[in-house]
Amino acid sequence: MLVDTHCHLFFDELKNDIDEVISRANELGVTSFICVGTDISDSIESYKLAKKYKNIYSTAGIHPHDAEAAENNYVNELRDLLLNQKVVAVGEIGLDYYRNISKPDAQKLIFKEQLELAQEINKPIVFHNRDADKDIINILSDFPDLEGVAHCFSSTYETALELIEMGFYISFSGNLTFKNSHLPEVAKKLPLDRLLVETDSPFLSPVPFRGKTNEPGRTRYVAEKLSEIFNSNINDIASITTANAKSLFNLA
Repeated sequence: MLVDTHCHLFFDELKNDIDEVISRANELGVTSFICVGTDISDSIESYKLAKKYKNIYSTAGIHPHDAEAAENNYVNELRDLLLNQKVVAVGEIGLDYYRNISKPDAQKLIFKEQLELAQEINKPIVFHNRDADKDIINILSDFPDLEGVAHCFSSTYETALELIEMGFYISFSGNLTFKNSHLPEVAKKLPLDRLLVETDSPFLSPVPFRGKTNEPGRTRYVAEKLSEIFNSNINDIASITTANAKSLFNLA
């Protein structure tokens, strides 16, 4: 059994075929899904899917790209969603200095406000980091009691190690399988008991499906890559990463 710890099932290409998407995932051994919101609307859609399907859980948060569009009342709206048991984390939050769709100052403000919310309600965080290692670590260091995961990790071994030492998990997506990726060299030096797997679907489809619409079932290909990296059995990787996901997100 595998858990796709980060997918966006509210996108039409997945939502309009959701029963078959879930069926195909189950055939590949992926049986639980965390549908991650990126703004208020997406977070509501994610929760609706979580209410409808037993093995779908959801999150609620404002993505850094949407930081400048956040409305004044957004924290209260997120809090209302997060009080539901099947909404298991605050996310997707974080910083993205690669695209800078929202200005860095706005990103940092919204990130900190959501960290304060996560601390208040005692739920883990799912955070995005692109070209923002220093600020991510500096800001997170002000919230030492928070747990969470660096989703779709793409940074350096040193950053991964620092985040793990702060108590966070590292999650790998389809980019772990890409040719010439530096991530296998990062992953093999990390402790398995701090790793998670995900798809970030419908994005970042792993090899051999790169460039195609991604699906949660392809979490298996990420797990298979980890089994290759660690010279381990896929069942052992599945068992460890699933236990990690259940512990972090308090899954049933």
